[in-house]
Amino acid sequence: MARLVSVNVGLPRDIAWRGRTVHTGIWKQPAPGRCRVRRLNIDGDGQGDTAGHGGEQRAVFVYQMDAYRYWETRLGRSHFTYGQFGENFTVDGLSDDDVCIGDRYRIGSALFEVTQPRVTCYRVGIRMDEPRMAALLTSSGKPGFYFRVLEEGEVGAGDEIVKTADGPERMAVAAVNALLYLPGHAAVELERALRIPALSPGWRGSFLALVQHGQPGQPMSGNPGLAPEVSPPPGWTGFRRLRVAGKRRESRSVVSLDLEPADGHPLVAPLPGQFVVLRLQPESSQEPMLRSYSLSGVPATTRYRLSVKVEPHGVAGTYLDAHIKEGDVLEVSAPRGNFTLRRGTGPVVLLSAGIGATPVMAMLHALAQESSPREVWWLFGARNGLEHPFARESQDLLKDLPHGRRYLQYSRPRADDRQGRDFDAPGRITAKVLRTIGVPREADFYLCGPSTFLDDLTTGLASCGIARGHIHTEIFGPGRSSTPGISGESHPSPHRPPGSPRPGPRVTFARSGVTTGWGTGFDSVLELAEACDVPVKWSCRTGVCHSCESGLIAGAVGYDPMPLEPPAVGNLLTCCSRPQTDVVVDL
Repeated sequence: MARLVSVNVGLPRDIAWRGRTVHTGIWKQPAPGRCRVRRLNIDGDGQGDTAGHGGEQRAVFVYQMDAYRYWETRLGRSHFTYGQFGENFTVDGLSDDDVCIGDRYRIGSALFEVTQPRVTCYRVGIRMDEPRMAALLTSSGKPGFYFRVLEEGEVGAGDEIVKTADGPERMAVAAVNALLYLPGHAAVELERALRIPALSPGWRGSFLALVQHGQPGQPMSGNPGLAPEVSPPPGWTGFRRLRVAGKRRESRSVVSLDLEPADGHPLVAPLPGQFVVLRLQPESSQEPMLRSYSLSGVPATTRYRLSVKVEPHGVAGTYLDAHIKEGDVLEVSAPRGNFTLRRGTGPVVLLSAGIGATPVMAMLHALAQESSPREVWWLFGARNGLEHPFARESQDLLKDLPHGRRYLQYSRPRADDRQGRDFDAPGRITAKVLRTIGVPREADFYLCGPSTFLDDLTTGLASCGIARGHIHTEIFGPGRSSTPGISGESHPSPHRPPGSPRPGPRVTFARSGVTTGWGTGFDSVLELAEACDVPVKWSCRTGVCHSCESGLIAGAVGYDPMPLEPPAVGNLLTCCSRPQTDVVVDL
């Protein structure tokens, strides 16, 4: 008979870690006497990062004494205390190889259901004083699991654990854990897991992504269950020489370049919405500049069109506008990016402002090229007619769509901008405007523009009940950081790391415009990016979760530790990679 050995609780607290402050509830202590278990928690317990921990599906974390003994041997340690792994229930029995998702157990007067394996993050490494602990737990098949509370009640050390029901499909915690994190992802096993009603929504979404991206007889690139926004592998590595075949002005501040292959070999057709990276060198004595620009023309293999906003003090845009002419040759990366038009039959809303029109312009071209029967809305905001790129072009494309609609707003119309002809209303596009003009709520929304525009509309659409999965956004420049549990961080502009120049391979963070040498003092590309204040995303920091997966535009990296599963072709995991050559990273 399985038995509850210890009930462990702890409220979140701040700890110092690598010069930062981490707010975490992973430190648990045995609770004396009996404890009340509630739907979302145990009395006296709490989570520091409620986005990644806690909630109904992860109310109680369970870990086993057999696993304690395994880690004592493997790590060469002793004197672990109950709650060492951040668990609420330390149990004797209930192995991850035996417990199945959907199993139900009575402990004391409470009833529980198994919902998912543990998702490990860097904080367990802090607690165990072993940075690689997240990867070790996952790869060992001993992650532990979560309970959902079906009936609230009281529990205490010494209580017997009585199984009251078997989960359907009889899929053990260890097997479900391996199905997501380790290579293989057998389709038949994914389908089995998706038939388990108790499986938590997060894991269900990951398995659905794996099913949808799986191609019979073809190896999967990356892990769509962890990094679902995976585009096809890039058409080439590094940079290709493309010749400027045309140049024209789209508005007072936007100029377009048509690019053709200098070697005569076909290009790779981009997905509508993707971007390319240009490597520019205005001065031979200076380091090259790298800039990302969205493709704005017809997706084709013969010619790319990119469009650039020329800012008053923008070095790259000014150089392209003033000095690049037809016949010149530029170094260009393969098309990249996950902000792409999804296939489907439902309505499409292409919503942009300013230079944000460029990627959605490519989407409009793609829809018009196939005379799509979908309902297509082109919504655009500009300052005035002089700052309105693609005005005639977008109108002509909408005529090729049987269900095309247009709505334009100018925030500061000029005297000769005529309402009803050049634009539909003064002001800025908001979620209220979308409701007023009858934009369908069931549409897929593609948003691109200034950060405030994106923030306001994303929030507004969510408040209108638009599902998160139907809102797609593109951010120009550095993205937003995701550093779970870190408190009180400032966000200075990206810069080279302090200290003298380092002699190792050159690492360029393309979106942030930072190039620096690799050297001692950094264990990963992620650590170098953090030293440069480049916005980054991460969680496990050991090659498990793929939160840090980013585009590897040029160069090669090695891994230490090796990730449990490689990233998609053309990408890297910054948390455990090190440059082997000069590299360019899409950060």
